[in-house]
Amino acid sequence: MTVSQSITPPQVPIPEAGSPPTPAAWEAAFSVALPYADFLERHATPDQRSRWESFREKVSLTAAQQELLQGFVRRMPVLVLAGAWCGDCVNQCPIFTRFAEASSQIDLRFLDRDAQPEIAAHLTVCGGQRVPVAMFLSEDFHPVVFHGDRTLAAYRRAVAEQLGESCPTGLVAPADEAVAAVVSDWLDVFERVQLILRLSGRLRKVHGD
Repeated sequence: MTVSQSITPPQVPIPEAGSPPTPAAWEAAFSVALPYADFLERHATPDQRSRWESFREKVSLTAAQQELLQGFVRRMPVLVLAGAWCGDCVNQCPIFTRFAEASSQIDLRFLDRDAQPEIAAHLTVCGGQRVPVAMFLSEDFHPVVFHGDRTLAAYRRAVAEQLGESCPTGLVAPADEAVAAVVSDWLDVFERVQLILRLSGRLRKVHGD
């Protein structure tokens, strides 16, 4: 599949900053977002793609983590606001692809922050434009929660190392233990959203348990 084939033009305009997006607007934003490989093909340089793929090779899931993900039963569209240039994205976004590989219920798409400023304006962290930010949606595109830009383990490591950069280059991959901690942090977020969806009274009326 080519990049052009993966894009479906939105049927509803994405609202500008200041007006809360409707489910239809989130669906429109999701429809122009790209799968992982297409996102890198369109927005990353060869060197950036190499960094993303190098980190992705370092990410592995335990048997228990894979079993947890395989137990997901509610479809989860996950819209990730990212930048191919961003080291925090390099060291986190490939983790999401491993989750999606383990669960057919995770529909994972990536949106370039600078290419879609109108939707990026609704995904700020502490009033600023940070990446990555993962927007979790119900299957009918009601917002559930968004989470970014680093996990607790990553922030603890940054404080311990007294890093001054808001977004590192991604040239040096984190140690294996640090990677495992970030994987665990993000899996907790994905699991929490899945449980919210499973226990949603509205969705249970439609689908049952």
